[in-house]
Amino acid sequence: MGVRRILMQGFLPPQAGEGQDGGRLYRVILVREGAKTSQARRLRTAMTDAERKLWQCLRLRQIEGFRFRRQHPLGPYILDFVCLERKLIVEVDGGQHLDSARDAARDTWLRNAGFRVLRFWNHEVLTMNESVAQAIYDALTEAHPHPDLPPQAGEGDRSGIP
Repeated sequence: MGVRRILMQGFLPPQAGEGQDGGRLYRVILVREGAKTSQARRLRTAMTDAERKLWQCLRLRQIEGFRFRRQHPLGPYILDFVCLERKLIVEVDGGQHLDSARDAARDTWLRNAGFRVLRFWNHEVLTMNESVAQAIYDALTEAHPHPDLPPQAGEGDRSGIP
């Protein structure tokens, strides 16, 4: 099993062997290949009540046929739920995530990778499950034209055609 280097931007004080780049601190994390997958498997068996409830709504393509994965490794992170087809991530957070700088850095990394991130509090999922499901449905069904296609491809100027 090999070792992979992951460069993460962080806001932690530098430790031995770490440097600075433009005032931002960076740290190199050595990750064993397969370690994230093993951790994701453990997290799948130890889901919170809110994650379990939301998974019941997302599993088996129940929202417009879109497939979600749970506790899915992506880059240096393990995502609660992700629809890879629409590049939509759904995170369910407890109180420990309130004003978390790590969550902000994580969201920035994920957005730079082309993903949209929806975050819900545990109590929202447990008490307002229908509105959470509606917000996810809305995000999935928003119009997303392919980025490589020009707007209204093939339409052209038809002013001279009767």
